[in-house]
Amino acid sequence: MEIRLFSYGTLQLSTVQLETFGRALIGTKDTLIGYRLEDLEIQDESVKNLSDKAIHPIAVHTGNAGDQVQGMIYDISEAELAHVDRYEVSDYRRILETFHSGIQAWVYVK
Repeated sequence: MEIRLFSYGTLQLSTVQLETFGRALIGTKDTLIGYRLEDLEIQDESVKNLSDKAIHPIAVHTGNAGDQVQGMIYDISEAELAHVDRYEVSDYRRILETFHSGIQAWVYVK
């Protein structure tokens, strides 16, 4: 069963995709409305090493339609989603949202 996942951050990096999924993902651009990005300092060394970044973006709900987050929607498997759950640090929680295109997808937010 294919699952849709929205990424606005490091999961768009080919190195992170290859390590997390064992393949490069092909996605479509979309927009998350009513959210803005903030910086999150990553404490987990394995996540920092994989992404090569100490600061990751995190989407924060504002409810303001003027706040928008650009990203990509990918089709992944349930097993791959479980890998993403392990990659995302505890500051993130996974929710189902509807995007500008009308597509529903999982997204990790604050």
